[in-house]
Parts: sequence; structure tokens; C-alpha cells
Amino acid sequence: MTVNMMDTDNAPSEFSAPRTMTPDELGDTLARLVWENFTDFIAEGDAEVPLEELGVPTEDGVPVAHAAEEALIFLMWAHTRGTQLAFVGRAPDDLLRQGLDSMHRAIFEDMEGNGTPRSQLPLFEQRVGARYHEYHQASAVGDEMLGRAVVRHLCDDGGTHAELGHAVTVRAVAVANPLKDFLEEVELVEA
Repeated sequence: MTVNMMDTDNAPSEFSAPRTMTPDELGDTLARLVWENFTDFIAEGDAEVPLEELGVPTEDGVPVAHAAEEALIFLMWAHTRGTQLAFVGRAPDDLLRQGLDSMHRAIFEDMEGNGTPRSQLPLFEQRVGARYHEYHQASAVGDEMLGRAVVRHLCDDGGTHAELGHAVTVRAVAVANPLKDFLEEVELVEA
């Protein structure tokens, strides 16, 4: 079937955000966005400056396991923070918590499905909780402090890596702000 590009009756409709989401729909959407951003973050060809040049330990251009896990945790936090900002005062706390729990559950299931032993997930989950606490406190002080906190865990070498700290801060803003804007148009509803 050929579609006449001038035929607006059969043209694909423009993307529009859903008006409502259940906590599970929110969780699935957020998990997909986390993985997309994670892929962009570690993809050598997509980076303005390769991660190796920024001081992130890599093997053949791919972050070593520890650095990749830390990048994933940071992106999970950034999506969590953007979601919290979008729904503050607009959605019941329990629905928001259910949506964020759903996101985390989906990510952990994906990790297990891709080879992370189930026995390691509780330890990873503890590290997620510790980083979230640290990143929340650092972001309350300012973007530069957040960047430093993330870099300290990404590089794990005690260096300051100022350029990476700035890149991380830019990434947090690039994730949280559009997500917040998107979700501000969505009402979180019971399933």
C-alpha cells in the first residue's frame, strides 16, 4: 500500500502523550527510558567526548562492569527525580511510589534476564538505595556537587574528573527536565 504524503486523512498521527497512566504503565515507560538513556550514555559513537577521555574506566570503549552499573544507577536516579518533580502535589504518594517501584522491578527483571545472577540483585538494590540518598543530598546542594558524587562512583579512582562531572550534570538535566515536562501532562491513576 502506498500512502500519498499529501493525503492527510491517511497520514500517521503526531505523537501525543497519554492523558493518564497507571503506576505499572508509568513504571514500564520509565524503565524503557532508563535503558534508552543508558545505551546513549555508554555508546562510544554517540558521546560528545568518549568516556575514556573523561576518565571512566573502559575496555574496548565500553565501561567496565562497575562503571556501567554506576551509570545505570545514576540514570535510574535521574528518572526517579524527574518523575518526582513532575508529580509533586499532583499525584497521591502511594501511586507515585507504586510507579517507581514498578520501574525498579522492571529494570531488575531486565538485568536478571540479561545475565545478572538473581543472588546479586539484593546487593545491587542496596547500592541503588545508598546512591539515591547520596545523589539526593548532593543535588540539594547544587549541580556541581551532584556531578562530583556521581563521578566519584563512576571512576572509582579518587580523581576529580571535572569535565566528567560537568558532563554528568548536563546528562541529569537532559534526562530530568524533558521527562518532567512530559509527565506534567499526565495524570497518574489507579489501575
